[in-house]
Amino acid sequence: MKSNVFISLREKMAYGAGDFASSMFWKLFSMFLLFFYTDVFGISAAAVGTMFLVTRVWDAVNDPVMGIICDRTQTRWGKFRPYLLFLALPFAIIGVLTFTSPDLTSSGKLVYAYVTYSLMMMIYTAVNVPYASLMGVMTSNIEERTSLASWRLIGAFAGGLLVTASANALIDYFGESDSGTTDFETGYQYTIMVFGVLAASFFVLTFLGTRERLEAPKEKNNSLKEDLRNLSRNMPWFIMLGAAICNNIFNTLRDGTTLYYFKYYIKDQTLSFFGTEYDFSQGALASAYLSVWVGTNILGVILAKPLSARIGKKKAFLYSILVSSILSIAFFFLGPDQLFAIFALNVFIGISAGVVMPLLWAMYADIADYSEWKNGKRSTGLIFSSSSMSQKFGWTIGGALTGWMLSYLGFEANVEQTESSVFGIRLMISVVAGVAGILAAIFVSRYKLDGAMMEKIQGELSIMRKNN
Repeated sequence: MKSNVFISLREKMAYGAGDFASSMFWKLFSMFLLFFYTDVFGISAAAVGTMFLVTRVWDAVNDPVMGIICDRTQTRWGKFRPYLLFLALPFAIIGVLTFTSPDLTSSGKLVYAYVTYSLMMMIYTAVNVPYASLMGVMTSNIEERTSLASWRLIGAFAGGLLVTASANALIDYFGESDSGTTDFETGYQYTIMVFGVLAASFFVLTFLGTRERLEAPKEKNNSLKEDLRNLSRNMPWFIMLGAAICNNIFNTLRDGTTLYYFKYYIKDQTLSFFGTEYDFSQGALASAYLSVWVGTNILGVILAKPLSARIGKKKAFLYSILVSSILSIAFFFLGPDQLFAIFALNVFIGISAGVVMPLLWAMYADIADYSEWKNGKRSTGLIFSSSSMSQKFGWTIGGALTGWMLSYLGFEANVEQTESSVFGIRLMISVVAGVAGILAAIFVSRYKLDGAMMEKIQGELSIMRKNN
């Protein structure tokens, strides 16, 4: 089969549809789930933070296990695509259960959260690891991989934008009661049903619209021990894993504290436009902020390919994450009355942060090539499983830090906050997030697979594959 091929626009869009589906739920996890647990379901912030961390012990094993399973899957549809088809409906069902609020005791609620959240992360892994790995076998063309990564992230941010623009409105719509108040439990459950149906449909669309072209070398036996040994000696993989985890902590802290930031720090505001005053609720301001964040992320994704073509993926990643980190730290010094500055800074942070994401996926594909070049074995699923693992580790560490810091600083849901808890919210969305981004930059500064090295690897791999 031809592997160094150019991918049609239709297939790129079909591939991007998969992350449109995944990222709708990822945004629900990173932006809404902690808030749902504390302010709707009624679990303490400290308990949620601990739950996020404890459940990752299993997930640390689950991601590479899924990668290993994918590498050993053999079907007429390929190694990775079948998982998108057969797990689409379970993904949607478990997603709804995660945001459902059964009438239980405090202990029962915590157990329910542990079970449904763990199942959600497992099914997310079972879909997202093969989806991420799929890019590595659609083509070996370096430029096309960057293009696929950009389409993936366009789909991801479009899915995220749909959530940020509509979730709060849908929650209010479905939760509207006869008394005029909002039943948030019902609102969340029915809203997630809508997103679940969309996600399942788009996973199936990706299955139907993509093809696997790059086959693993046939003469090598798939020894698990050998795969793990090769991975342990793959330094670019370790570097990118560290960079990705820190980058995801950066994004998670900013995402996960936004609803708290606007509810308890910005609050409802009256703004004047052209001499006319308008009242904005904190929820409306938060939705606008999150939508601007995701929209500018998309601009960054679009800029990633020409920027990386000009200065290389490593430098594009490094400079972009440094810019977003420094601007994020500056965010701390803005007051609740400085909405224009808050939104303006959000635009520039969003663009620079958006550049990073497609570069991550393209660099994982390069690392898979490096593994095949060095060891004669591709192990695409195992290597790409680190993308899902880093996402969840970053989200977990960021979520745990948020929950613990809120609890430590005296946060109590749905009441007026103390100065220390508001200070903590401001600190997490700015300084703590910025420090995580700087750590990501330090990791990627050690990355060695630049353009010249990848040209050499691709040339030698082309000869190796022809001889197979």
